Amino acid sequence: MSPPAAQPASASPAAVPVLLLLVLMSLVGWGVVIPLLPFFATAFGAAPWQVTLLFAGYSAGQFAGELYFGRLSDRIGRKPVLLITMIASGLGYLALAFAPGIWWAIVIRAAAGFFSGNISTVQGYIVDVSPPEKLAGRLGLIGSVFGLGFVIGPAIGGLMAHPEAGPTGYRPPLILATVLCAAAVVALVAVVRESRTRRVDPRPPRNPLAALGEAMRHPVLASAFGVTALGFFASSAMWSVLGLWAHAVFNWTPRDVGLVMAGTGVASALAQGVLSGMAVRRLGIGPTIVLGLVSASACMFLLAAAPWGWLAALALTASVIGHALWQPAATTIISRAADPDRQGEFLGASGAAGSFARVVAPVIGGVLFTTVGPWAPIAFAALFMLPAAWLGWRAAEALRRSEV
Repeated sequence: MSPPAAQPASASPAAVPVLLLLVLMSLVGWGVVIPLLPFFATAFGAAPWQVTLLFAGYSAGQFAGELYFGRLSDRIGRKPVLLITMIASGLGYLALAFAPGIWWAIVIRAAAGFFSGNISTVQGYIVDVSPPEKLAGRLGLIGSVFGLGFVIGPAIGGLMAHPEAGPTGYRPPLILATVLCAAAVVALVAVVRESRTRRVDPRPPRNPLAALGEAMRHPVLASAFGVTALGFFASSAMWSVLGLWAHAVFNWTPRDVGLVMAGTGVASALAQGVLSGMAVRRLGIGPTIVLGLVSASACMFLLAAAPWGWLAALALTASVIGHALWQPAATTIISRAADPDRQGEFLGASGAAGSFARVVAPVIGGVLFTTVGPWAPIAFAALFMLPAAWLGWRAAEALRRSEV
C-alpha cells in the first residue's frame, strides 16, 4: 500500500464553505438546464425516446467520468481535477446553446456528463478535511448545495427561456450557465487550496473498473453500492420524463416545471443539510436510509396517481425529501468502509454505479411513457425504491459488524 496522503496544514476551517459555494455556482448552471431539456429537444421535433437520450447520454458520460476523475484526484490532488471539470462543463453549456440539432445535443450532453463526474472529487475533499464526527453532516451539506442548485437554477432557466422562439429561445439560460462556471473557475483558482499532498504511486495505474469489482466483493461496499445504484435508478426513471409527464397530464410549461423544481430544491437542501444529519444521529445510518427510501416510494406512488397539479407538486416535494435523506448516510457507509488512501477512487466508483443506473433508467422511463402511459415511469420508480431500502439496512448492519 502506498503511504497515506497527508492532511495539509492549509486545510483551513473556511475550506469547506468556500468549496461548497463554488460548487453551488456550477450547480446553478446545471439546474438551469434540467427543466429545459424536454422542451429544448421538442423544439427540434424530437421524439420522447430522443428526449430521454439527453439524460441517458449525460449519465453515460458521468459514469466514465466518476471512475476516472475520482481515481485521478487521489493521485494528483482535488483542485486540478475540479478546475478541469468546471472549465469543460462551462464549454459544454455553451456548445449546447448553439447545437444545430437533436443528435448534436445528445453528443454534447454525453461529453458534458463525462466532465461532470467530479462529485466524488468534491466528496473526497470533504473527507480529506473533515474529522470523523463531522463527516456525515458535511457530506449532507453537499446535498444541500445540490438542493439550492435545484432552487435557483430551474427557476432561472424557466423564467429566461422563450419556447416560442424555437431552439434560440433556450440560449440565454445556457449562456448564463457558462458564465457561472467561468466565475466558479476564477474563484477556485484564487481561493481554494489543495487538500492532499501530491504523491507518486510506484504501482501501475489500476483499471478504472477495478474499484467496482473490489466493491462487489466487499461485505459492506457491495450493499452500499447497491443502494446507490437502485436509488438513483428509481429517481432518474422519474426525473427523465418529469417535464413530459407534467405537460401531458397538467399542461405545465417550462416555467411551471422550473418553479416546481425550485420548490423541490428547497426541500432537498433542508433535508440533506439539516434533517439527514439529525436522523443519522438520532436513528442511526440504517434506519435513516430505510426511512428515506420507503417514504420516497410512497410519495412517488401518490405522484403517479395525483389528479390535481397542486397534489402532484406536494407529492413530488415530499418524495424529494425522502430521497435526500438516504444519500449522505449511504456515502458515509462507503467512506467508513473504504481504504483511507483510496477515498476518491471508491467514492468515484459509487458515483459511477449511480451514473450507470441513470443511463438505463431514462431509456426504460421513455419506453414506459410511450407504450404504457405517463404514470408508468413514476410508478416504476416508486417500486424500485423498496429493494434499495433493504440493501441500505444490510449495508449498515455489515458496517456495524465490521467495526466491532
